[in-house]
Amino acid sequence: MDEITKREANNEDMLFEESEASLRPKRLCDYVGQTNLKEMLNVFIQTAKLRNETLDHVLLYGPPGLGKTTLANIIANEMGANFRQVSAPSITRSGDLASILSSLEAGDVLFIDEIHRLPKVVEEVLYSAMEDYSIDIVVGKDTMAQTIKIDLPPFTLIGATTRPGDISSPLRDRFGIVNALNYYSIEELSQIINRTSKVFDYKIEDKAAYEIARRSRGTPRVANRLFRRVRDFSQFMGDEGIIKYDITKDSLSRLNIDDDGLNETDHKFLRAIIEKFKGGPVGLSSVAASIGEEVNTLEDVYEPYLLQEGFIIRTPRGRCVTEKAYRNLGIVYQTGFIKWT
Repeated sequence: MDEITKREANNEDMLFEESEASLRPKRLCDYVGQTNLKEMLNVFIQTAKLRNETLDHVLLYGPPGLGKTTLANIIANEMGANFRQVSAPSITRSGDLASILSSLEAGDVLFIDEIHRLPKVVEEVLYSAMEDYSIDIVVGKDTMAQTIKIDLPPFTLIGATTRPGDISSPLRDRFGIVNALNYYSIEELSQIINRTSKVFDYKIEDKAAYEIARRSRGTPRVANRLFRRVRDFSQFMGDEGIIKYDITKDSLSRLNIDDDGLNETDHKFLRAIIEKFKGGPVGLSSVAASIGEEVNTLEDVYEPYLLQEGFIIRTPRGRCVTEKAYRNLGIVYQTGFIKWT
């Protein structure tokens, strides 16, 4: 790749990152959805500011793409604090975390994404940091080892996870504010899509926005991704600077997004349980092996929505599909055998 091509690629990456950042609201009043959570956070933030204190540590959990990172940014903005972001898998040693913590200033917000993936030895460093704003570092080895205590300025830790059950009790109990993010309504997603269209300066019909929202799995990240792809099709077909309903339906069909928001992987998931395991019950690892997907991917990305919408159920013996899944796939189940419609 020559120098000019590299420069152009870098410019495109920068523009994409800027557009991604611009889609994130900066204040609670601009954040669409999660009404109860917003109201509670507003109370906690305003009272902390009145007392001139840092906000209690916050744990946000829920499926991917619901806005945990965005909310963390908003909390920092509302508190007038600096925002530091790290991903838990990148912190492999206690020294890594100690370096991050010792560089914080008073009132800073530290956001740790995927906090359930912190190694145990690293997690234990957080205990005293969260409670006492201090950490103990061991210097030297064997008989020469000595412990040095480092005092930290007051800060707010915000942890985000898709697996709250994987967080140990000692860590979870140290968060003063613990909240779940729920899937969004179609109306809320329509608002988000309309806002996205304004950010990108590309108009969309209300009916088209509603259609995208209806197939977005209750998730803003999916809604924004589908908006971009539909916009691509719309421009390619020579539109007049506006995304129309007919083009939207055709585009989503080409993208293999059905009326329930299910995509190709969802269909493979459901078909595998029906065709290979007689509708279940079956373990998730068996399903993952049969369709060539990772267990964690199915469990974190696909299964939550399928459970929420009633396409599958969990039983003590494994996953089972429901009548709704058969209807979606056009399959009728009759007393022990499958009949295609």
